[in-house]
Amino acid sequence: MKTPKGTTVGVDDPYAFVERCDHLTDDGRCRFAVERGDHDPEFARERHADDLRCPAADPHGEWAWSDCPHFRSRQRNRECLRCGLEERRVPGEVRPLLEEHHLSYAGEPEADMEHEVTVYLCRWCHAKVHSSWARVDDDVGPDAEAIAAAEERRSREQAETAFSTAAERFDPEE
Repeated sequence: MKTPKGTTVGVDDPYAFVERCDHLTDDGRCRFAVERGDHDPEFARERHADDLRCPAADPHGEWAWSDCPHFRSRQRNRECLRCGLEERRVPGEVRPLLEEHHLSYAGEPEADMEHEVTVYLCRWCHAKVHSSWARVDDDVGPDAEAIAAAEERRSREQAETAFSTAAERFDPEE
């Protein structure tokens, strides 16, 4: 698949990377029909008539994720889907280690529905995937540069949480 601008997204089937729809409740009901039903009243009426049951949530059900007109999925855990690098957020850090990567874009001209499937890739994997030679499902480890950046942030986190006395932090001579 490609983005609307023609760059690769690194997958053939975005739905293969979906755990669940963002609108799905823990008990298998459609939250979209309740919270945003006014956006599609017919869909909301159908879901209410079926006790809000999501027809795509059941693996043996009548729908696949791709059949739902309001499907949306965003990766929940904050690690690179390709190499496993974990996010390390440090206050004041301008550029995050992980970036959102859209496997499916809302409003794609070749798509019959406006679905969004979003995962996290570290910025190194993200660049490789968009350069069209890497795949999201490649079995790779983090780049050395990515590991170094994560470790540098981890060191700053530890330094930030380290205890020091007031006497150690302030020089009485100043």
